[in-house]
Amino acid sequence: MATNKWTRDELILAFNLYCKIPFGTIHIRNPQIIALAKILGRTPSAVSWKLANLASLDPSLKKRNIAGASHGGKLDAEIWDEFNNNWDILSFESERLLAEKTGKPIEEVTEIEIFDLPKAGKERETVVKVRVNQSFFRKAVLAAYDFKCCITGLGIPELLNASHIVPWSKDEINRVNPRNGLCLNAIHDRAFDRGLLTITPEFKIKISKSIKRDNVDDSALQDFLFRYDGSEIKMPTRFLPDANFLKYHNNSVFRA
Repeated sequence: MATNKWTRDELILAFNLYCKIPFGTIHIRNPQIIALAKILGRTPSAVSWKLANLASLDPSLKKRNIAGASHGGKLDAEIWDEFNNNWDILSFESERLLAEKTGKPIEEVTEIEIFDLPKAGKERETVVKVRVNQSFFRKAVLAAYDFKCCITGLGIPELLNASHIVPWSKDEINRVNPRNGLCLNAIHDRAFDRGLLTITPEFKIKISKSIKRDNVDDSALQDFLFRYDGSEIKMPTRFLPDANFLKYHNNSVFRA
């Protein structure tokens, strides 16, 4: 059994799970909490409480006056800062640790596509890392929005994407940062990516005038896009979109 004092590796695994499950599911009956408790040799109650400790450090929750559980340790804050200052490295590290603890390949643990992976060597390692981090980003963003599109409320995971606010190709440092993500259904994800809609720093939906001007009488566009213009997005429970990322999209991607 584990000692009462949490190790760095254990806290990395706890943070990994904190990111990947909705805030409202942090309780001792959650199968994922039970599974992690078994891996760590701790009780579901101990793991659940540790996730609540991590929640107390989450500024997005503080803005909603949700305190989380107090009495977290200094190492909790250090791990929180490590992730938030280097998502790319810590996200992969957390998934690697999970694979190590479960005795499974990282490709299996993270459920990434493997059919087209290079056979071996540095090229395979590079592609695996990218896909592992993409998988982590998707899970963290969708969980932050309770697996619902932030524009429509659609809650079918197969139809949802974790959309980068600042495109993947434009900001290597924040590729895996959940605050650089929005949960959007496939249609609105495409529109967001192509600059046909944006989210303002005030979290308002804004539709491009270029499609409004030429498609005023299009009933499908009215249903899918125009009706949401000026509405506020459904806010995430954590990892609030960074205002600077939203400003970038408004100024550099959106077709005003």
